[in-house]
Amino acid sequence: MNPNPCMTCGACCASFRVSFYWGETDAAPAGLVPAHLTEAIAPHHVAMLGTNQAKPHCIALQGVVGEGVSCNIYPLRSSTCREFTASWEHGEHNPTCDRARANYGLAPLLPTVG
Repeated sequence: MNPNPCMTCGACCASFRVSFYWGETDAAPAGLVPAHLTEAIAPHHVAMLGTNQAKPHCIALQGVVGEGVSCNIYPLRSSTCREFTASWEHGEHNPTCDRARANYGLAPLLPTVG
C-alpha cells in the first residue's frame, strides 16, 4: 500500500492562492467552506485566508510542509482543493504540483509502476 504523498507534502497549500466562488462558503445555503476562514478578493470570489499574499500559506494547513501535514477543514474544503491532484495521481503528470514541491526543495513525485 502506497501512502498518500500529500500527507508528507502540503506544498500546494503553501504555494498558491486558493480562490473560489463565494457560494462554496457556508455563507451560502449549500456552501461548506467556513466563511470566516476566507477573504473577499472580487465581487463573487473569495480566497482562503493566508493564500492571497506574496508567500501563501493556507490557514487550514496544519503541520510542517515536507514533513507531515493535514487540512483542518478537509471534508469542507473548496473545489479548488478537491480538484488539485498530486503529480501522477490517476496516472497524470501535474507540473503545478512539481512547481509547488520545488518551492520547498522537494523532489517531484515519480510515476508508480503496478
